[in-house]
Amino acid sequence: MPMQEEIKTEGKFSYIERGEGKPLILLHGLFGALSNFKEVVDHFSDRYKVVIPMLPLYDLPVLETSAKRLAKFLKEFVDHKGFSEMYLLGNSLGGHVGLIFTKKHPEMVKALILTASSGLYENAFGSSFPRREDKEFIRKKVAVTFYDPKFASDELVDECFEIVNDRNRVLRILAIAKSAIRHNMANDLKDMRMPACLIWGKNDTITPPEVAEEFNERLPDSTLYWIDECGHAPMMEHPGKFNEILDEWLQAKNL
Repeated sequence: MPMQEEIKTEGKFSYIERGEGKPLILLHGLFGALSNFKEVVDHFSDRYKVVIPMLPLYDLPVLETSAKRLAKFLKEFVDHKGFSEMYLLGNSLGGHVGLIFTKKHPEMVKALILTASSGLYENAFGSSFPRREDKEFIRKKVAVTFYDPKFASDELVDECFEIVNDRNRVLRILAIAKSAIRHNMANDLKDMRMPACLIWGKNDTITPPEVAEEFNERLPDSTLYWIDECGHAPMMEHPGKFNEILDEWLQAKNL
């Protein structure tokens, strides 16, 4: 993940924080680099305290590695920071972690922003997990994340290649992916009454458009926005448009 120089470490928590104001917490996905929030931090840190906690995807015991455990870690982190209210923004698995946290602590979440979130359905690696020795296979899988394959940079491919060649990391990725599929949030969404903003790529093949539509139907106070020619990481592929949509929504809701 970029912005390395800004990472703070306190005990078991590592995070990026910039700005002052109400906490806007950004939750990254399973491959942290695919959730590059740099432009979001740059744009919103003049009005909000923008915080990205590093989720311990690879640090927990395998049997404890799950979406639910990551949500518990998030609670430990916000308690450590002393936040009692916050806005949560989650991409992919980060959205799912945010939803589990919201189910448990609805009074703390004043707004929910989901972009390409899992929690209802996702087409993670299709039927095949990466063949570890095959970098071209990894490149294709990374490219599927985006509408424009140019975003599957060599740096990103190398990072994913390194992850899937580490047996301990692979075991944890599989554990999280399986737990996420098991932990379907469909019946919980009706109870999440805070304002919700859904920003979705029209060309997302991992959490396709019908997932966004189902979130929009089930969440009591949600607004759905589409970005054309956009895949599974809108804040990376179209950061200007993403920030504009989110900005207008936050202002319309007086958040």
